[in-house]
Amino acid sequence: MKTRLPLPLHLQYWDLFLIELSNWRWGWRNLALTGTVLPLFGILLLGSFARELGAYALSFVLVGNLVMALLFEHMGKLISHFAYMKVAGSLDYFATLPIRKNVLILAASTAFFILFLPSLVVVLAGGAWILRLELHIHPLAFAVVPLCALPLAGIGALLGVSFRTPEEASAAGRLLTILMLTIGPVLIPPDRLPDWLVWLGFLSPATYAASALRQVVLGPLTSRLLLDFAVLAGCVLISFRLVDRKMDWREG
Repeated sequence: MKTRLPLPLHLQYWDLFLIELSNWRWGWRNLALTGTVLPLFGILLLGSFARELGAYALSFVLVGNLVMALLFEHMGKLISHFAYMKVAGSLDYFATLPIRKNVLILAASTAFFILFLPSLVVVLAGGAWILRLELHIHPLAFAVVPLCALPLAGIGALLGVSFRTPEEASAAGRLLTILMLTIGPVLIPPDRLPDWLVWLGFLSPATYAASALRQVVLGPLTSRLLLDFAVLAGCVLISFRLVDRKMDWREG
């Protein structure tokens, strides 16, 4: 009996990407609604308090809500998706195929990111208009934005396969989202936070994502961007490695 050889990685990715995109094509309206309306309301609400503090504080309101949208929609949807696939047996089916786990996670993340991208653009443009901030989009934004999403994809997949039910996984995801938004200078400037919260923020990928996004959409670029890149890339490797160890699989 011949053993079926795995497809090249790029073909595995493309096939899985099309599967994931077709599975979620019906959910783009809900994704667009919750990924657009909630962050814009957050910008409107927080901006009314922070307007007197100047453009620096308003930059945290804008970018912090972009990160919040990534956490609630991108990471949250991936948590629910992988938790459902675990319960429904879809992961067992994929495990019988000659594909890699990390390719499946990357394909799911890309599909969700593409569906979420229009909301991200609307929140960025609409939030800047509400807060009267001038955008300075740097070409590095095309690399930074996906890099900010990838660690959240790995974390989402990890939480999705680590709990017994989708409800437990979603609850843990919401708790983690709140923690990542409240520790560190994500929504609030560091000079308005207690020192211990600022220091705790260095443990959260949301802090580095917010810092990188502020630099590439509002400017200016600083040497801090190199640190943000390195930490986010490290978070991608760590989270994907943890999922690789946690997810039951029979390598093809």
